[in-house]
Amino acid sequence: MGGQQENGQSEAPPIQVMVIAVTPFQQNCSLIWDPKTLRGTVIDPGGDIDRIQAAIEKYGVKVEKIVLTHGHIDHVGGAADLAEALNVPVEGPHEADQPLIERVADQAAQFGVDGVKPVTPDRWMSEGEQVEIAGRMFDIFHCPGHSPGHLVFFDKELRFAISGDVLFAGSIGRTDLPGGDHETLIRSIKEKLLPLGDDVSFLPGHGQASTLGHERATNPFLT
Repeated sequence: MGGQQENGQSEAPPIQVMVIAVTPFQQNCSLIWDPKTLRGTVIDPGGDIDRIQAAIEKYGVKVEKIVLTHGHIDHVGGAADLAEALNVPVEGPHEADQPLIERVADQAAQFGVDGVKPVTPDRWMSEGEQVEIAGRMFDIFHCPGHSPGHLVFFDKELRFAISGDVLFAGSIGRTDLPGGDHETLIRSIKEKLLPLGDDVSFLPGHGQASTLGHERATNPFLT
């Protein structure tokens, strides 16, 4: 996303993205910031907040908020503690995931994880709204199927989406968890995400980044 200036210096990219794999589920917690202002956002701090805080300190990011794609433990498990440590608000997901978030301690117990606290978002988000991430405005899409209140965030100018657990490189989100539904998830992908354009890069909640065009052509769940 960066270019060359006449003096040979590289132009700073609009945003920097650092992925921190957290929890035994290797969830992609993302630290996203503006390299010029160092204003930043943490997406989906599922746990291991010491590692997230180490990355924040390493890059000197001024975290302004925490943003959540959905209410599963590997995405929200560390949000309450990190928000308290950084003294920042929590935004998202959609209110339909409130029951999941309220039961996050029960989710933790199922997986043998202790000390997880439910987080109370300062703002529930809805489709048609926008959220500011690292000083840039992202459109919000409600994409249920993996969870009832799952959200995807999209920067039209950068052609970049944060897809959480809706769509992965070569796969899709699980639908066997409470509130999941396979047909609903496929509809979310085909009606909300794929129309954004084949050139759109997306960062999923687990695994490698990909493009919507690559997944449209090769993802076995979509072809």
